[in-house]
Amino acid sequence: MEWPGAVGTFSHLSKAVHIAVVGGGPAGLRAAELCAEGGATVDLFEAKRSVGRKLLVAGYGGLNLTHGEPVETFATRYSGPDLDPRSFRSWLDTFSPRKLRNWAAELGIETFEQRTGRVYPKEMKAAPLLRRLVERLRQQGVRFHVNQRLTAIENGDGVQLRFNDGEPRSFDAAILAMGGASWPKTGSDGSWIPALKAHRVSVNTFEPANCGWEANWPDSLVPTIEGQPLKNIAAKAGDTTVRGELMLTRYGFEGGAIYQLGPQLRAAGHPELVIDLKPEVPAEVIRRKMESVRRDFLDAAAGRLKLTEATRALIAHIAGPIISIEALVDAVKTLRVPLNGPRPIEEAISSAGGVAWSEIDDQLMLRKLPGVFVAGEMIDWEAPTGGYLIQGCFATATRAAQAALAFSADH
Repeated sequence: MEWPGAVGTFSHLSKAVHIAVVGGGPAGLRAAELCAEGGATVDLFEAKRSVGRKLLVAGYGGLNLTHGEPVETFATRYSGPDLDPRSFRSWLDTFSPRKLRNWAAELGIETFEQRTGRVYPKEMKAAPLLRRLVERLRQQGVRFHVNQRLTAIENGDGVQLRFNDGEPRSFDAAILAMGGASWPKTGSDGSWIPALKAHRVSVNTFEPANCGWEANWPDSLVPTIEGQPLKNIAAKAGDTTVRGELMLTRYGFEGGAIYQLGPQLRAAGHPELVIDLKPEVPAEVIRRKMESVRRDFLDAAAGRLKLTEATRALIAHIAGPIISIEALVDAVKTLRVPLNGPRPIEEAISSAGGVAWSEIDDQLMLRKLPGVFVAGEMIDWEAPTGGYLIQGCFATATRAAQAALAFSADH
């Protein structure tokens, strides 16, 4: 039985089917919606006392739902050990950024695309979308069970789930969407790992992604640099270079540029960030601007190269005394900053790690647990900020829901 990818085109099941969705974040809510739309009886279990907490936290920044770039490029933003890029392309074809915006419009949420390509609700809030989605789920008959944490998946007829209340429940299929390990206060704390490892399902260790990185700043430097941006820079880690902005903090760096370099930095034995403070100004142009300077090179560069006080302080700390034009050029074009490591995963926007790709088939079903599907950040993939994270959760949830319906129809 096929379940077409366009929103609102699902056929109904020809028999009674009961599906569990575990997790009330973006992926879980989307999966519950599609399963109910397909004709299944749906019970949604959430470990916290309310659903959608991660959506609400994401809404603090305006709820970046997706991105407007072409799907061909969009699909390349996803990475992870053994991840086949064609998989995400397939899922994005099933539930594309355009379909996500259409879906939001059906809920009465108008979206707009910024000049950067990022797509937001016009209201720049998550609460209206969450409220209307929950209303739709209730109208569809989805039954919500809060304060219910999955503790075990048991062998038996169908899919047997046990929660912290101790009562086993049986379903035709289950979709697990319990999140990764970032923002644990929202419920995505990785507490589901033992339930899967009991069935020898491999789960790769969670690591912080889209997070700040620590550098060894002396106390004397912090007052000058804390909270100051490095705008229009190029940052490099390994063989990867990105353009963007960095924010100097008391502990190191935050910002989109370093978030994008997380995989490369984590893979390095001794992580180092190489910053080009003036990527649009060639080295020879800097030499020409500075050719008449004979001393106080860094001070002279403040006016000639428009270096901020924080930038000059950073250069002085990293590069030491600048005693020649060439030393200044090296510092401006290749400022090498050793890093100590990422910030704690509790502070990260997202996480890397999770259920290994070798454990799931192309329908997102666990090979060792037939009828059990996974979606969202439980799986070992990562993506930069910019709308890719929520889009990835919705796209994988769409595939998992379609597959759970088809599985239930055939068993």
